[in-house]
Amino acid sequence: MPGNMTLAELKAAVKAGEIDTVLVAGIDMQGRLMGKRFHAQFFVDGGWEETHCCNYLLAVDMEMNTVQGYKSSNWQTGYGDYILKTDMSTLRRVPWLEGTAMVLGDTLDHHHNPVPHAPRNILKKQVERARAMGFDAMMATELEFYLFENSYESLRDSNFTGLKAVSAYNEDYHIFQTTKEEDVMRAVRNGLYGAGITIENSKGEADAGQEEVNYKYSDALDTADNHTIVKHGIKEIAWSKGKSVTFMAKYDHRKAGSSSHCHQSLWTLDGKPAFFDDKDKHGMSQIMKHYVAGQLAYAREMTVFLAPYVNSYKRFTIGMFAPTKAVWSADNRTAGFRICGEHTKAIRVECRIPGSDVNPYLTCAALLAAGLDGIEQKLELEPEMQGDMYTAGDVREIPHNLRQAAELLNGSAMYRKAFGDDVVDHYHHAARWEISETDRVVTDFEIQRLLERA
Repeated sequence: MPGNMTLAELKAAVKAGEIDTVLVAGIDMQGRLMGKRFHAQFFVDGGWEETHCCNYLLAVDMEMNTVQGYKSSNWQTGYGDYILKTDMSTLRRVPWLEGTAMVLGDTLDHHHNPVPHAPRNILKKQVERARAMGFDAMMATELEFYLFENSYESLRDSNFTGLKAVSAYNEDYHIFQTTKEEDVMRAVRNGLYGAGITIENSKGEADAGQEEVNYKYSDALDTADNHTIVKHGIKEIAWSKGKSVTFMAKYDHRKAGSSSHCHQSLWTLDGKPAFFDDKDKHGMSQIMKHYVAGQLAYAREMTVFLAPYVNSYKRFTIGMFAPTKAVWSADNRTAGFRICGEHTKAIRVECRIPGSDVNPYLTCAALLAAGLDGIEQKLELEPEMQGDMYTAGDVREIPHNLRQAAELLNGSAMYRKAFGDDVVDHYHHAARWEISETDRVVTDFEIQRLLERA
């Protein structure tokens, strides 16, 4: 659900001395919260309407470097301002921060028009497109991450060596091991629930120190908002306990990667499941078949939005539950697209390609755009693949690296039509920058492998 406070309730909480700080945050290209901390009294007295931010926030890399080559923000245009317009439906308490509330905002230009390449605006455009076609897009993301005994500060001091996972062994569904992690995970569940996010559960995942948090499915925009707040909240809560987490897709080549599987379904505007047909072999309606066919048709072109970093592609490893083939199968975790909930109203398609490093707005928008195009074009669904997809030959593969994925996006007529040329150019440039930054850096692996023996 959206936030759990109204402006009137916030005013009352401020008057009672319960809230003294309001976080106003937009979403950057990397899916992070960027914004300001308002004195709560100023916020309720009128500051809630909007604020401003430098437009470089949608043209920087992970290190906040001012990357050149973007059309929208550069030295020639002087790095001006954007408007951050609060979406008051997202207003909520932040239980893990003392006296604090939070609200998300949309990024607008000086004429109050949505900035096209702002991630939240990209998703909102596709949600509106779905509604114009008669559908509500419902989604859910599952976030996996690793929890470490080290603090972020100690890791920086040691140059990120000596990582110590909270567990010594694979803790998938393991109740005893996860009991030992409850100081963090209980605070995560309760804190996020108190922030208005319907947390279902947490569990140990498929390696030592790996966790998963599940929260209730919702409409696509609310799901992306929740995903972002969940990820941010987990980092802050772990930090407050002297620990750290990583949402890298692959932090160690010897360990399982961390995913963010995305479940999707369409519902009619009067609340009926548009994907369900109990007469079909799998319970899939024709609408669902067209939707899945669209996702398969554009699976390779969308991969930049599902795997945005060079590191992301190291997760696609045989035998570690990350897919390598962009095909569909019923309840088969080796396929990139898994059909879940067969013969029930909960039937849905789970895209297993995204890692936990994604920007959820871009992931949800890319998947939705492809599915809607499949419906519009009435694309036919290819035959189901069965068995072990890792060993399947001559089938559609997930791009092997970011360089390949970036060029596939750049050449995508469908995404240029759905998102606009400027948006595709913007994120193609971002991918090219990530590649160039990685290409120029000498890694520990290269030194260990070559220093003596080359």
